[in-house]
Amino acid sequence: MTDWRVLLTRPAEESAAVAALLAQAGIFSSSLPLLDTEALPATPEQRAVFADLGRYSAVIVVSKPAARLAVQQLQQPWPSLPWFSVGAATAQVLADHGLNVHYPQTGDDSEALLQLPALREAAAQPGARVLILRGEGGRELLAERLREQGASVDYLELYRRFLPAYPAGALMQRIQLERLNGLVVSSGQGFLHLQALAGPDWPKVAQLPLFVPSPRVSEMARAAGAEKVVDCRGASAAALLVALRSAAS
Repeated sequence: MTDWRVLLTRPAEESAAVAALLAQAGIFSSSLPLLDTEALPATPEQRAVFADLGRYSAVIVVSKPAARLAVQQLQQPWPSLPWFSVGAATAQVLADHGLNVHYPQTGDDSEALLQLPALREAAAQPGARVLILRGEGGRELLAERLREQGASVDYLELYRRFLPAYPAGALMQRIQLERLNGLVVSSGQGFLHLQALAGPDWPKVAQLPLFVPSPRVSEMARAAGAEKVVDCRGASAAALLVALRSAAS
């Protein structure tokens, strides 16, 4: 049992799973989803890529939305090649469809993924070509590092992210109404949406402890004025729970 009362900002379905785990530990949470996704229209380019996956040495899937959309477009029989994901939840979506998936056992970010021996081996093959499935935009770190290793990298963007519509002042109203004393974001874009929704209330919101998934997002938050940032060292519910238990409310 702790005194934390935290705001979860993942998509509603994901927040519900996190909330259930926190409730078991006696931690109150409230959900205000700050990230939603919609599939981009299927294009001839998309269909051509999925029809010719055999030309790639590896496929990297960076998120659950990308994984779900990818398996919808896979054509049987698909070629035998290694698939990679940043985290276990994304890997499970792919594994449920019979794909051979590798993901970091410790850490769930691009840096941890790049340390996987299987990915290093795939990228080191002569003429290696890697496909990254993701949403619009996003970090370039994976592609940069893989290209440094000599691999050719292609992107295929399958969806876009957006901030759901909320009335002005909704964030501060929720914080005050439910007496919240901590905020949780699961990605850099989630943090940017938190700041955008806060609007003129950001200086007040920035005073609350903010739980983030990685050093990169921690740096973003501190640069934006967040006063107390806790790096959970992962985006999973388990990592968040450990951080909440370790930090004083």
